[in-house]
Amino acid sequence: MKSQAESSERVKGLFNITVTPFSSNGAIDFQALSEGIERVLSIGYDGLLIGGTYGEFSTMNTEERVSVFQAVMDQVNNRVPVLLCTAHSDSRVIFDLTKLAGELGGLPMVTAPYVSEVNDDHIYDFFQRTSKLSPTGIMIYNAPGIGITLSPDLICKLAEIDGMVALKQGDLNPTSVDILSGRLHGKIRILAASDLALLGPLAVGFDGVSSTNSCALPELIHAIYHAIASGDAQESGRLQRLWYPLRELARAYGQPQTTKTIMNLRGWTGGHVRLPLLDLNDAQTAEVLKALTDLASDADASISLAA
Repeated sequence: MKSQAESSERVKGLFNITVTPFSSNGAIDFQALSEGIERVLSIGYDGLLIGGTYGEFSTMNTEERVSVFQAVMDQVNNRVPVLLCTAHSDSRVIFDLTKLAGELGGLPMVTAPYVSEVNDDHIYDFFQRTSKLSPTGIMIYNAPGIGITLSPDLICKLAEIDGMVALKQGDLNPTSVDILSGRLHGKIRILAASDLALLGPLAVGFDGVSSTNSCALPELIHAIYHAIASGDAQESGRLQRLWYPLRELARAYGQPQTTKTIMNLRGWTGGHVRLPLLDLNDAQTAEVLKALTDLASDADASISLAA
């Protein structure tokens, strides 16, 4: 992407939140990263989100994040829009990564720096400064799980800043979803941050969803999204219920760990997580395998296990 207008036009639909595969010694497995990206693009995903919360950006140093940004943007070559998460606690790092992300043709996905004593005035000033750094615009990332929850009123105020073209909304409680869909629809693009609760936001007018579980269940998540996008909420809900046992395990044991375990069980390379996260132990992996095997036995899920 080259401009804010292009970002605003293209950032919609189903985005894969790409996990970052790490080898047993902690190194980034760029080959596995590339394979995972091609897998979801071959199915028809509309975009990618790189280096996000479940991409474990907080366990990587800045040089590693830069190398991932560059490798992915070279590989994708503008085939789909790419969201590049620039979150950090240090605003200087955010500014540098945001500038780079825009120069590479991605859309920088920016959080408020997660520091104590920050207030709404500080956050507004920060986004005003950030908005000037990227030719492709800025995606506001409301990420309660890693920092500060932005209120709907503050988000609507931020959306008025020149250069804000999209929002990834992590607070998916019904009241917030209702306010944001009512006040921002048609003004900026809004993506629901999670596939754990995607039906409601899409039904009321969000422009798309980002999905970590699509790394592990790309076929099923794609089918769920396109069922509701085509107006068949009943079918979308039915398919969403098929994988509830795996969602329950992800909530219990952690999204990156569970997603990577499922990928490994399917014969793909999800790799390992980095400390302080821990890979699932044998008993937990057995639970995931049981739920995955049950899911694979349902022909409607359209998934298979490793031979």
